[in-house]
Amino acid sequence: MTQTAQTERTGRPVGTVRRLAGYIRQYKLPSILTPACMAGEVFMEMLIPFVMASLIDKGITPGNVGEVIRYGLIMLLCAFASLAFGVLGGRFGAKASTGFAANLRNGMYETIQRYSFANIDKFSTAGLITRLTTDVTNVQNAYQMILRIAVRAPLTFISAMIMCFATNARLSSIFLIAVVFLSLCLGLIVKMATKRFSEVFTRYDDVNASVQENVSAIRVVKAFVREEYENSKFSKAAENLYRLFVRAEKIVVLNSPLMMLVVYVCIIMLSWLGARQIVVEGTLTTGELTSMFSYVMSVLMSLMMLSMIFVMLTMSAAGARRIAEVLSEEPDIENPENPVMRVPSGDIDFDHVTFAYKQGSGEATLKDIDLHIRSGETIGIIGGTGSGKSSLVSLISRLYDVREGAVRVGGVDVRKYDLEVLRDNVSVVLQKNVLFAGTILDNLRWGKEDATLEECQAACRAACADEFIDRFPDGYETRIEQGGNNVSGGQKQRLCIARALLKSPKVLILDDSTSAVDTATDAKIRKAFREVIPGTTKLIIAQRISSVQDADRILVLENGEVNGFGTHEELLENNEIYREIYTTQTEGGGDFDSPDRKGGDEV
Repeated sequence: MTQTAQTERTGRPVGTVRRLAGYIRQYKLPSILTPACMAGEVFMEMLIPFVMASLIDKGITPGNVGEVIRYGLIMLLCAFASLAFGVLGGRFGAKASTGFAANLRNGMYETIQRYSFANIDKFSTAGLITRLTTDVTNVQNAYQMILRIAVRAPLTFISAMIMCFATNARLSSIFLIAVVFLSLCLGLIVKMATKRFSEVFTRYDDVNASVQENVSAIRVVKAFVREEYENSKFSKAAENLYRLFVRAEKIVVLNSPLMMLVVYVCIIMLSWLGARQIVVEGTLTTGELTSMFSYVMSVLMSLMMLSMIFVMLTMSAAGARRIAEVLSEEPDIENPENPVMRVPSGDIDFDHVTFAYKQGSGEATLKDIDLHIRSGETIGIIGGTGSGKSSLVSLISRLYDVREGAVRVGGVDVRKYDLEVLRDNVSVVLQKNVLFAGTILDNLRWGKEDATLEECQAACRAACADEFIDRFPDGYETRIEQGGNNVSGGQKQRLCIARALLKSPKVLILDDSTSAVDTATDAKIRKAFREVIPGTTKLIIAQRISSVQDADRILVLENGEVNGFGTHEELLENNEIYREIYTTQTEGGGDFDSPDRKGGDEV
């Protein structure tokens, strides 16, 4: 099992921090050097007020030019050293945080690619996009802040307090009172902001979902003149996000005025008491008082930075948990330890198969399916909406796993095959197959990466796709838009069939994949299948009787159960559902779904 699928022996997901920390990988050295540089920067900054006090007391006050030059040069060296450490810390921090974010995105993307359909069903598309973009960016910013500010602020605070007490313990008590007061106030602000920001980032999914749905379905939106409705829906999601952000930021902005209040009070108190010690008691020098002013600013600013760190960590914590959910999600379907690497034939056996999309709950989608299909047979599958047709064929290429029973291809349980080997030999043209941005050739070669032009042309002839490809000015180099939006539904289906044929599969599954082509083209495709791939087992889910009536056998499904299985003639004689569908289509010319046969949506 890979690292991203690892879980504790208790069965609970590995902790969020541990899970994400594993993706620092090659950026461990910059992650170590960043806080080291920040420590160097803080040390040099703390030296400057100390040296400045000596410059005033030993150089300026007595009028000693040599001491002024000496301590001035030391201050200059400290300033340049602090600058150098700061620059290096920034560079190392940027490298570590951006590299960490890149590893997270790659890790999430690779994990998602290994998901089964059941895993993907647990997350919305918009949610996954948000996790890959906004959530990772927030974690990246938080990580950089942890490496830099989370090191710098505590070190500055501790160092400044030490220097203050070393300079004058009595005056330093002012800082202690201010620190306690400011800490309590900032703690309250962070607690209130945490709740608000947790709500904010759950709303990003709504905004992304609205954008994705609208853009992908823009043609439908325009066809139904629903632009105003979609604008209203997006505006509502954006407005909700805006309101939550404003509520959260209203709390966070209290940091600055509160900080300034404490700073000014401390300066006034320090000026009053410090002047008294210089003039009346003579226990403090002018240079020491000057350095105390520098330290008070360092102490209080470090507290403000710490409060901002807590806010940033709060903002990123929700994102970190969401990222960890994706990384911790174990694929339901994985390769066995010693997988079978060869599919011997196209025989398909369903051995008393029961299947449900939600394991352990809900009604079974398929119930006690017992079928045996010989290699090279053409099997038609027909049935009402929600009868389980797509669910049935999804089990053959192991897009889902059965709950009970077994599915065998070539006499071997599909759970014993190497997934890549199985899916290369069981080629599926899904109900919702899509084309990708690129040329027609690029899309065809998804079926076979090294396919020659001649092989692609042969596959397209079998799928009757050559008829329209040859009419394009650029032929097979014609550009396809994302999702195949610049070709018709029938053309898209034929390209998807050709892509599947390039695999030269043992089993070919067409899940209602000729619904958008005319009956004449459908007949040509079926004729080509008989001639070009006679040894391939073909399973054809169809809405039209004419698409399956010349199949070797036809399977009739109803409510996830086998209602009939035989030839066209046998079913017409013995199966009521098939006979009703046939009569409806041949005499009434309508869809095969009669009013009393309709069920839920096909998945």
